[in-house]
Amino acid sequence: MATIKEIAQKSNVSTATVSRVLNNDDSITVLEETRHRILQTAKELGYQTIHERRKKQTQTQAKKSAPSIGIIACQTVEEELNDPYFISIRQGIEEELYRQGVSRIGSYRLNDMLTVPQEFPALDGLLVIGRLGEDVLKQGSQKITNIVYLNYVPDEELYDSVTVDFEKATKKALEHLMSLGHHKIGYIGGVEREHLQRKKVISEDKRLTTFESMIKKGDFEGSDAIYIGEYTMSSGYELMKKAIQKKKHPKAFFIASDPMAIGALRALQEAGLSVPSDVAIVAFDDIEAARFSNPPLSTVRVYTREMGQTGVKLLMDRMSGRKLPVNVTLPTSLVIRQSCGSPLAVNPFKEVVQ
Repeated sequence: MATIKEIAQKSNVSTATVSRVLNNDDSITVLEETRHRILQTAKELGYQTIHERRKKQTQTQAKKSAPSIGIIACQTVEEELNDPYFISIRQGIEEELYRQGVSRIGSYRLNDMLTVPQEFPALDGLLVIGRLGEDVLKQGSQKITNIVYLNYVPDEELYDSVTVDFEKATKKALEHLMSLGHHKIGYIGGVEREHLQRKKVISEDKRLTTFESMIKKGDFEGSDAIYIGEYTMSSGYELMKKAIQKKKHPKAFFIASDPMAIGALRALQEAGLSVPSDVAIVAFDDIEAARFSNPPLSTVRVYTREMGQTGVKLLMDRMSGRKLPVNVTLPTSLVIRQSCGSPLAVNPFKEVVQ
């Protein structure tokens, strides 16, 4: 790097003058032409003041110390489009990372990783959205120790996680339908799958097992009205068509996702059945479209964005040195609109949150 002496010689001024000009000394009186010549010479020679060097050093250190965070989505693009639940979690993650000033973010889609096996780059932390087996992570890298699972946890004694109490949420929805006088309730839901190395396995869906458990306890009837497909709008449509073909179909349904419920509404309308007077519905998720369906859906609100935000906070805390795993279970709310037939939802433009 050039010195002040070299700049002074080339500018034909004293070293003291160069020093005071380069350090923005306002007390010095110097012709503007001379000042410009000194600054231009310094620029040509690549000179940096102590302040500039310190600033650059600080920026370099900050860049080196900035954490590198990875996000793995277990869902394909098509699955995310069919069910915005997981998109909302990812958006919450990205919003919180931005607030935390994290710019080094790597996004990975599990389907691509399994199709073309690859190792993760050196990451300081990882956020996993969905049901991903430990063996997949171990295959990808042995180096990542700071991992937070969203909507699932393979081992709560090893990993941080943010989940929802699906059992409690499902009971809340079913008890609401029972309070409206329904003694037979149908179930429409999809299949939960855990992603393992080179395969997927069907795993427990707490919404379904809670429904079945309440039937066994005698809370209501419905063992012959359980319909399982995929968590998509079209599957909800086809399953509801199948359900209402029975002469004694239930007058109320718990549907395990809003997209499935929107598809089910279409099937009921095509069959000339009115919601909620002929069939009452309570769904699950509370995606944006639930408020604008016809009629608006009563549904269990899951705070998906907050799940993503909380996951980032856990990860940053873990990277700061915390050793003990933390598992956070966020609450849910029952949002009462017109599809369930509750007298609380008399105004189509308002909702009741319980």
